[in-house]
Amino acid sequence: MDFLTETFTEVEIYGFELTIDYWVFIFAMAFLGFELLRLTVKKMMSWNLIGDTVTNFLTLIAFLGVNFTIAGAYVGAFFYVYENWSITQLPINGWLIIGAVVLADIAYYWEHRFMHRFGLGWATHAVHHSSPYFNISVAYRFGPLDGIFPIIFHLPLAVIGIHPFVIFLAEAAVQLYQTLLHTEAVGKLPRPIEYFMNTPSHHRVHHGSNEQYLDKNYAGIFIIWDRIFGTFAEEKEKVSFGVTEPINTINPFAVFFCGFAWMWKRFRAAQGVSNKMKALVLPPDWSPKSN
Repeated sequence: MDFLTETFTEVEIYGFELTIDYWVFIFAMAFLGFELLRLTVKKMMSWNLIGDTVTNFLTLIAFLGVNFTIAGAYVGAFFYVYENWSITQLPINGWLIIGAVVLADIAYYWEHRFMHRFGLGWATHAVHHSSPYFNISVAYRFGPLDGIFPIIFHLPLAVIGIHPFVIFLAEAAVQLYQTLLHTEAVGKLPRPIEYFMNTPSHHRVHHGSNEQYLDKNYAGIFIIWDRIFGTFAEEKEKVSFGVTEPINTINPFAVFFCGFAWMWKRFRAAQGVSNKMKALVLPPDWSPKSN
């Protein structure tokens, strides 16, 4: 039967998600081995890079621990909205899966943009950007609250009648696609691909601390959203990875909470209740002195 019109069960959708999670992780670990070997051959390997790579996976473990504690509430919220507030309940077939991935990608663009421009969002997302290196292990570098904010932007998909398991599959597809973009080993791809799709080149820009690269290329799968909404930048000069205030540590605890340390520093420096509240919600480039 044609995939587009075939009806799938909830169990099958959940199985699809587990399968792609597994195989992308296996590929990512193999590719990480290739990247590290490549750096060794180019005499660019260092103990600091190895330590940073280990730290990336330790933040992943901590992130998964946080997510485990909120999983019931997160999943429950989607099912509650779907069963009580949805305007319809769409049949689960290939068309719905494809549509859900596109909608989840648009939602991810705005979620990602929000995480960069909202104080508390950046406090957790900054962890992902704090590495001065760029290999596929950085894709697994997470902050404490990275699993919480997505619900704000993806719940509308349940309102329009997309089954929660399909939403979770679509979310996973966007995240797993992005995982594969974290590399310096792949140059620019053919122009049509670079125009419509997010690529390693575009995502290198997103991780750059160069002034012209800041807050650019938020896309998940389709870079076209950045072109439409005015946040696109092409990779031209060499990218300096990391954040504008380097953390200079591979201590996993310090890395995991580095964004909140920066926020606390800004909060303490702010004078008056109004400025302190602004320190919690305004973008990371805001400071009391500049206001």
